[in-house]
Amino acid sequence: MSRRVSLREFQEYLSQRLVGAVSGGRPASLLGVQAGRSRWLLDLSASGEVISTLPTLTPVPLTKSSFLGLANIRGNLHAVTDFPAFIGEEPVSLHGSSIRLLLVGTRLGNNVAILVSGLLGLKKPTDFTVEPASSEKTWNTGLFIDNDGGKWYRLDLAALLADPEFMNIMA
Repeated sequence: MSRRVSLREFQEYLSQRLVGAVSGGRPASLLGVQAGRSRWLLDLSASGEVISTLPTLTPVPLTKSSFLGLANIRGNLHAVTDFPAFIGEEPVSLHGSSIRLLLVGTRLGNNVAILVSGLLGLKKPTDFTVEPASSEKTWNTGLFIDNDGGKWYRLDLAALLADPEFMNIMA
């Protein structure tokens, strides 16, 4: 039987792996996330905290459909965006058990969270073949091909949070 791990223990484990990767000279890990049908890779050092239980969302009128509203997380308000809906995929079902909320803006000075369809675990950059970015979006910084031929896109969170289209939530 597998041992249940608390969110705090999991985050400490990820933090220890990140420190080990940086100090040991190994390539840093990437966090794989599912966004609709597409898979994305985020730098673990920039990805922030993962919330496994979706908090109550307070809708904000006259906003884009991809903007889900505000969430109170430990006394701080976070603006929550449905990332798959933002990129043109099917919106995340808010009743799914695999959805995760990533607090991506905290390290960058913003209280921004993105909702993803699920986590795909830690990935090593050496497990991918990198192809040049072909997207006009500055936050989509490359295409990675895994050993099975699957496509993964690289998400630059700082560029996403600097994108006026992402930050402008007005409908």
